[in-house]
Amino acid sequence: MSIRLRLTLLYSVILALTLVLFSATLYAIQSQSTLNDHKRDLAATADRMARGLAMARFGQGIPERGPDAGAPDAPADASGQPTGQGFRLRDTVRYLYADGTVAEFPINDQEMTLPLDSAGLQALQQGQAWSEIARVEGVRWLVYNQPVIRGGQVIGIVQVARSLADRDRSLEALAGTLAIGSLVTILAAFGIGWVLAGFTLRPIHRITQTAQDIGAERDLSKRVEYVGPNDEVGQLAATFNTMLVRLEEAYQEVAHSLEMQRGFVADVSHELRTPLTTIRGNLGLLSRDRPVSAEERSDIMNDMVDESDRLIRLVNNLLTLARADAGRHMQREPVEVKPLIEDVCAQACLLAPKGTPERAIVCDNLSEATVNADRDALRQVLLILLDNAIKHAAGPISVTSDVRDCQVTITVRDAGPGINAETKAHIFDRFYRGCAARQSPGFGLGLPIAKALVDAQDGTITVESQVGQGSEFRVSLPRLPLNP
Repeated sequence: MSIRLRLTLLYSVILALTLVLFSATLYAIQSQSTLNDHKRDLAATADRMARGLAMARFGQGIPERGPDAGAPDAPADASGQPTGQGFRLRDTVRYLYADGTVAEFPINDQEMTLPLDSAGLQALQQGQAWSEIARVEGVRWLVYNQPVIRGGQVIGIVQVARSLADRDRSLEALAGTLAIGSLVTILAAFGIGWVLAGFTLRPIHRITQTAQDIGAERDLSKRVEYVGPNDEVGQLAATFNTMLVRLEEAYQEVAHSLEMQRGFVADVSHELRTPLTTIRGNLGLLSRDRPVSAEERSDIMNDMVDESDRLIRLVNNLLTLARADAGRHMQREPVEVKPLIEDVCAQACLLAPKGTPERAIVCDNLSEATVNADRDALRQVLLILLDNAIKHAAGPISVTSDVRDCQVTITVRDAGPGINAETKAHIFDRFYRGCAARQSPGFGLGLPIAKALVDAQDGTITVESQVGQGSEFRVSLPRLPLNP
């Protein structure tokens, strides 16, 4: 069963229950109200008749039954007999003796007999009025019995009855009207609810269709088109579109990562092939039948040692990258920045070529700050930056640090040839080497390793450079708060 049908049925059932409750309440109120109106009318009529009989001029009460019995005075004609005037023509009035038998008055000369059960007679004899609904000749009648009291004694009973046929027909018409009206209302509400539910759920159908199209076409650029209020459905459409944006970004990142992985594997294969080919060739020379000279053997061995060292450096660099990518082996601890930079600068001075004072490393403007970092990893990052600066700089190298917005930033500036925009866009890509970098030894893994190590410590590394004006690398790490 669809959500649209369930919502429509639920709405219709709630409306039906409400209409049934309303109709039943209205019917009950109308039924009781009309019955009470009839009872009040009959009670007033019976009360007038009872007072008239109590003040009758003949005897001290209603005469005993018999041929010589007189008639009481209330309301009566010229001969002193009750006439029954004072009540509606549709009402039936009867006079009874105190024992419940019919009095011999002309007004009682009717074929209809109004019932009075023993419980009602007992109540009347005790001076209490009694009313009941009785069915006479297939018609329901409301019978009201009023005791006639004189001198503190019940001397007779007045019965006033009214047919309930008109009232019952009115109630039946009301019930029919309510039933037909409720049914028509429910059917109309079902149709309107069906249309409204379809209109409300239309964005959900669009979401479903969009998801199906994306699955069929594998196109994450599609979006749900929604024009309407920012209600629950609107929020659902917006959330779905946001999810698609993130999925598209994630998919592009995965595709880019796969592309980089393929390129990485190809680059690693290329970098490994060269030393392995050299070693394999040298082994072939050593295994020739004609012995090589001692001098040639020494050159071959030195070449193999150099290529083996190159392989070891490459493997170590790849291992460092793998560990940084996995976020492992990062022993985070409070590290004071100033002593570490001074130590790294002193170590980097040993890497500078001899006799090149113009490439002196200057450490100044160092702030006193502490970061939560891996000491060895941060040292390696600074050594990589200084090594690159030494290789490409044509003047002094400056290392500074400062604190901004709870961040400690270490800056390495050089006066080298600078980096063009194309090279700068790929400077942190693995195995990427610019035109100037190809003239110096290396694998193109230094800066990628530095970036991976900084990222693993929740930091950032950026570069600013212009051709002919040198380069500036910035490493930013979160600063630890000062001890209170």
